Amino acid sequence: MILQSTEALRPALAGTAAAALVLTGCGLTDQEPPPAEEAEETQPGEHLDPEDVPEADPDEEDTDAGEPYLSQQAVSAGHPEAVAAAEEILAQGGNAVDAAVAASFAVAVIEPVASGIGGGGSAILAGPEGEPVFYDYREVVNNDGDIPDTGTGIPGFVAGMGQLHEEYGQLSWEEVLEPSRVLADEGFEVSDYLAERITTGQGPEYLAELEAFTPDGASLQAGDDLVQPELAETMERLIDAGWEDYYTGELAASLVEQAEGIDAESLESYEVITSEPVTGEVGDYDVVSASPSLPGPALIQMLQIAEAEGIAEMEPGSAEYIDTLSRAWGVAEETIFTDLGDPNFVEVPVDEITDPAANAELEVPGPAAASAPLNSTDRDTAQLSAGEEPAHANTTHIVVVDEDGLTVSMTNTITDFWGSGQAVDGYFLNNALDRFEHIDSPANQPEPGRRTVTWSNPTMVLDADGRPVLGVGTPGGQQILNIIADIIIQWGLQDIPLEEAVTSLRFRGEGEALYLEEGHPDEVIGQLQETGWDTELWPSSTYGSAQVLQIDYEAEQITGADDPRRDGAHAILE
Repeated sequence: MILQSTEALRPALAGTAAAALVLTGCGLTDQEPPPAEEAEETQPGEHLDPEDVPEADPDEEDTDAGEPYLSQQAVSAGHPEAVAAAEEILAQGGNAVDAAVAASFAVAVIEPVASGIGGGGSAILAGPEGEPVFYDYREVVNNDGDIPDTGTGIPGFVAGMGQLHEEYGQLSWEEVLEPSRVLADEGFEVSDYLAERITTGQGPEYLAELEAFTPDGASLQAGDDLVQPELAETMERLIDAGWEDYYTGELAASLVEQAEGIDAESLESYEVITSEPVTGEVGDYDVVSASPSLPGPALIQMLQIAEAEGIAEMEPGSAEYIDTLSRAWGVAEETIFTDLGDPNFVEVPVDEITDPAANAELEVPGPAAASAPLNSTDRDTAQLSAGEEPAHANTTHIVVVDEDGLTVSMTNTITDFWGSGQAVDGYFLNNALDRFEHIDSPANQPEPGRRTVTWSNPTMVLDADGRPVLGVGTPGGQQILNIIADIIIQWGLQDIPLEEAVTSLRFRGEGEALYLEEGHPDEVIGQLQETGWDTELWPSSTYGSAQVLQIDYEAEQITGADDPRRDGAHAILE
């Protein structure tokens, strides 16, 4: 059933046994995914069979009843043009899902370096009533179980956008995709950030033969116009033929012909997983985050450890604060590298990881006793030591809230900058499956249909009434959890204004090393060194660009904050 309004969505989301907890496939095949190992109860991130889900059909006679919860609507995204696309959709009467899909395709056009049609992503949906729902439309290993040299998995972005729109959207598919088609066809001005990505790192190598990025053989610079006619044609095909074409139609055939490791059968059998997100208590709130194989459980563990260590009483940016959160991160990072995996294939001890009492009792070692995870990539640390961004410090994040309080927190990516570097029909293919090698634990081994552990982590905070009061996420690779945790602690435990929490200086520990955003005071750096940390300054651009929206139901208003580190923006619609 396609829900026709946000009012209809509320009862459909009510209860953890809502219809949205069904494993939703492309609708293209009857093939079932590989069964999960037997567990006593369903894990967050694990699919539920449709016959096990009680019906939650709304009463359509009442779907338009009731007043809006809020007097405003809002969007936060990684680029002003993506914000404008979402604003346009909301102004036309679309809901938060319509706007999030529009913004996602727009970001795919504006920042092709970081996300798009050839990648994947995940999203959390929640409203003032009911329970949150998690969508996982990330890339999977093909049906043969083979990982190509490019690391490319079967893309899930288009399926995720298509199913979200089908199940919750109010506007037509064409209306939602049209802003991004126009951006690709007519072009836009290249930002400083995109110009840097085009001209540094793998950009020159990957883009050398692509006319759109290197007209007349010269790389585009900031202020130039980027026009992508081939991508516009692909968008036109998606609009005319529907999202399923990417998995069974002309776009699928073109992809199979050009891409190593992608075959027709694997495309046709791709499935989006819809499940329970992971939830944990932090302060007076419930933090709701991405389910395994994404690191939501580790984020909650990190927050609970830091809270138990008394971080709520510490001055943000102080040596004590930085040391406490970095030590908590050390435990959470070990969890990522040892315990997390795809819950449709392995059992993940989510309840243990997110148990506040157990986390309060954990021994949290200092830097002298810590060691870097065995599988962390020396390449990334070496790049950052030289003042360069690591290859995987990307992804894009979007938060949208509509007048009915429906909130979407969504992260999309093609993994490394420019993904695998292979362009097909105007978009870049992912290299998501490389994460099986980077996070090489027994719980994270490749096999057909499996999703890898990685760093993307859409997150929300719910109040005591179960209502979303904060949507938050960020790009940044291994920095992601530290960024989100820092914002939640300052905003949620210390009552610090959202903008101040977003703009405060960032950091991340790894073993005995502590990587600090440029700008930390010498006094703090000295105190951290005395504690045992080997400090190193990194450029601000390595610390993501948080997208956040705060909801105040009593005032019926929404607050946003822009992260100055990249091109992020937000807009409030009255």
